[in-house]
Amino acid sequence: MNGNTLEGFQAQIQDVKDRAKKAGREGQVKFALNSFVICRETEEEAIRVLQEIQGKADAEAVEGFRQQVQNAGASTKNKDGMWANSKFEDLVQYNDGFKTKLIGTKEQIAERICLIKALGVDVLLTAFLHYEEEIELFGREVLPLVREMEKRGRGRDQAFEIARTGDIYRKR
Repeated sequence: MNGNTLEGFQAQIQDVKDRAKKAGREGQVKFALNSFVICRETEEEAIRVLQEIQGKADAEAVEGFRQQVQNAGASTKNKDGMWANSKFEDLVQYNDGFKTKLIGTKEQIAERICLIKALGVDVLLTAFLHYEEEIELFGREVLPLVREMEKRGRGRDQAFEIARTGDIYRKR
């Protein structure tokens, strides 16, 4: 899956689960989500990094990509496609990875991962600006927080996680 709104994630996951059930494969489908992680000491610093990435994007290349994926979406049954609601800023990271909102402090990112898990995502596919150093930071700083939260029951109760963290993903 690509980044989405809270409602978009819920609808997409439910649609696939319904199709799996109809095909006799209930409980056999797993979900993976593309994400781009920017973990910094403060949320403001993380947002500055995001804005810098977006500001340095090759506008012509991003616009070309946007046109192609929206043309592809227009050829689907529902005339929509995965990137129908993606803006230029979203498409700088081509799988809408910024829309997963894993941008902020280690605590904010861990909270959001618990929500994503509660929505039904099984695998988080991560990308980073400076891959080697940032994936190490992610493993050292963020994942232990997620594991600690999971020990306390986080990531299981969708309603709880939405009430706690969901507003960041709501359609605006």
